[in-house]
Amino acid sequence: MPGLIRSEDVDAVREQVRLDEVVGEYVTLKPAGAGSLKGLCPFHDERSPSFHVRPAVGFYKCFGCGAGGDVFRFLQEVDHLTFPEAVERLAQRAGVQLRYEEGSGGPRRQDVGARQRMLDAHRVAAEFFAEQLASPGARVARRFLAERGFDRAAAEHFGAGFAPEGWDALTKHLRGRGYRDDELATAGLVSRAQSGDRVYDRFRGRLVWPIRDVAGATIGFGARRLLESDQGPKYLNTPQTPLYDKSTVLYGLDLAKREIARRRQVVFVEGYTDVMACHLSGVPTAVATCGTAFGPEHIRAVRRLLVDDDAFRGEVVFTFDGDEAGRKAALRAFEQDQRFTASTFVAVEASGLDPCDLRLERGPEAVAELVATRVPLFEFALRSTLERFDLDSVEGRVQALRAAAPLVAGIKDPALRPEYARQLSGWLGMDVDDVRRSVAAAGRSGSPGGRAGERGGRPGPSRDGGAGGRREQGGDGAPRDGRGRRDGGAPHDADAHREGAPSEVRPPTPDPRDPVVRLERELLQAVLQAPAEVDGARFDALADDAFAVPAHRAVHEVLRALGGVAAAGDGSGWTTRVRESAGESLQPYVEELAVAPMMVRPGEGVARLATAALRELELRGLLRASAEVTGRAQRAEAAGEAERAGELWARAAALTADLQRLRAESA
Repeated sequence: MPGLIRSEDVDAVREQVRLDEVVGEYVTLKPAGAGSLKGLCPFHDERSPSFHVRPAVGFYKCFGCGAGGDVFRFLQEVDHLTFPEAVERLAQRAGVQLRYEEGSGGPRRQDVGARQRMLDAHRVAAEFFAEQLASPGARVARRFLAERGFDRAAAEHFGAGFAPEGWDALTKHLRGRGYRDDELATAGLVSRAQSGDRVYDRFRGRLVWPIRDVAGATIGFGARRLLESDQGPKYLNTPQTPLYDKSTVLYGLDLAKREIARRRQVVFVEGYTDVMACHLSGVPTAVATCGTAFGPEHIRAVRRLLVDDDAFRGEVVFTFDGDEAGRKAALRAFEQDQRFTASTFVAVEASGLDPCDLRLERGPEAVAELVATRVPLFEFALRSTLERFDLDSVEGRVQALRAAAPLVAGIKDPALRPEYARQLSGWLGMDVDDVRRSVAAAGRSGSPGGRAGERGGRPGPSRDGGAGGRREQGGDGAPRDGRGRRDGGAPHDADAHREGAPSEVRPPTPDPRDPVVRLERELLQAVLQAPAEVDGARFDALADDAFAVPAHRAVHEVLRALGGVAAAGDGSGWTTRVRESAGESLQPYVEELAVAPMMVRPGEGVARLATAALRELELRGLLRASAEVTGRAQRAEAAGEAERAGELWARAAALTADLQRLRAESA
């Protein structure tokens, strides 16, 4: 099939997909002024929201790391897609039929759609497994679910299915749907024989759960052993693939994300059946890691949904088995806790029951009660440490203090440290001042426990080398991964890299504290965000030197080249046209102007703000022109050119009259 996506189809997708709805599947957004939303940036680690979305113009901008763009760029960045892959995913979402055209250098459909084909194959596989759960051979899987209190409706809700015992049941099914063996192997759905000449089903004779990304697309599977003849591990997951990375995936997040955002709570459990039990017991915020320990990338995923910062506080609850392994897992979580500013708790069932068994033995109310009676994680970590020592002896209490003091010193929140030092003194039966001195000494010594807060401050480098998940960037902050930019009305050349191209000189970023910068910036914001509110005739009549700030003058030149505000029409696609007409070095600033909240005063609208800014620019232009004409008139008089001087003085008088009129209008 021909390869280039037609530009009008890309525009149709952009118009029909709401940016805030797409971003909202990854980030919890809160109102941030008229027409603006904000949340924690998904592209870098931050504690206060600086990521802004303006749905009306279809752009987002992070004022912390500089990331910005439209809905296609967002998917490219957050899911590491190429431009065509992002367009194809959103086209499927919007129900837009894409058309492809021939073009030199453009990627072919079969190339750019490789990721989408993997996603489609996973969807078909999930449907196949779900259908097989009703087959005669799946009796053992149905019995497993029933014994744990899960009926058919629960299995359907969580997408549980059954992988037949044969070697190639799924392989044959997918081949029949047009998928090649190499595609299925890359997707992790099949395994290759050692000889390399054949493939076979990765999951056989197992209960299977689909593992989905936050948007609900199936990207992998987790499978539980059921048969005695199965010599494999108890749980088998999809291997690392272009879709599936266990360090970032959380099972159940697609089902829990809305309740996590609404309740400001996330509950971490240890397995698939625990997630099911929690959701069916009134704890719909439960999620689980997939075959790996809880880590930094999992933290980032839930923080974006919690909006975990000083203004919007949530809570994180870890549930662990009551055995020694569970206790060690809770203590490991203590190390990660410092990455949250949310209140963090531990819920451990005293008799050692996990949420699934607890629901079976004592009912769903017991699961909800377990979460409700959670204990602060710091308290749990300290008490677990103290339990290792004989507190009835002086030596045991001293040893316990030496072990616990670094934990208190490692608490990042300075307001919590004194209170936990006081509690520790009570648990030990020691003088509070002695305990405080030990905590202070542990903090100064830089012991491992004392630095726990520092270690937990930010996630380390991401897999692709950039901090917090950002890909390699150029000096202008733009990712070097292909933008799929248009050239006029031609089809999109989807993945044209800019590296090696002549670099443009980016105008210095203006300081918004400067009154002149602020005035010019507000006018350009109005033109980009609400062109219908701007007097187009007056704006388009501004001289080419009307803007004093170089970056603003560059944006003004782009606007003039497009035909000015008159070319904005009804505003549809206006900001996108301006951005695409700007040079690459100017695009980040155009994005910023298009998204940054406007300082509209209460009771005033954008039109009034824009009119006031226009008057000020016109006044400045008239003042410059008046000074120039007056100087020329004076020079003409000195040279004895009376007639020329008279014409210039008359022109200066007209400019003065215009100045007086504008000043009166401003007053």
